[in-house]
Amino acid sequence: MSSLSSTPLAAWAQNLEENESLDRVVALVRPFGDWFVAEPARRDLLRGAWLGHAVHPTITDVPIGLWTAAVTLDLLGGKSARPAAQRLVGLGVLAAAPTAWTGWAEWSGAPAEQQRVGVVHVAGVGLTVIGFVASWRARRRGEHARGVARGLAASAALVTTGFLGGHLSAMRKRREAS
Repeated sequence: MSSLSSTPLAAWAQNLEENESLDRVVALVRPFGDWFVAEPARRDLLRGAWLGHAVHPTITDVPIGLWTAAVTLDLLGGKSARPAAQRLVGLGVLAAAPTAWTGWAEWSGAPAEQQRVGVVHVAGVGLTVIGFVASWRARRRGEHARGVARGLAASAALVTTGFLGGHLSAMRKRREAS
């Protein structure tokens, strides 16, 4: 496989673009996405008019970085790193909210193909956040091993949804270039 477009993950993402059955899900969540852009000042804030480009791809690094740091501490930090890892997981969950808001604002103005990929992306984000909330709760109860396991599972969802986010960014760049 010599090109990125021939990889199984890329083929999966391209199939999502063309999967018209996802249009039902898009129609179901469209009112929610449209709410984020209904007020022009909120739309401009969330879409990054003040920045000169989309905010969402930039701030995704915050929860991703916090969760990655937590997993790194879990794997390499030893027992003394547990409190820091727990805080990082919690901060990542908190940072996921504004990250999601900016994503919804971007999604609401996207073409159908991007919205199809976007609804699968947001489902993965939802699983990721639920996994890290479960990780944080287990850690708070003193069940560190369970918290680490849930964090690792959430990280797997994070990688998949991150791939779809990157695919969406590439789709947007291709659209803007044409």
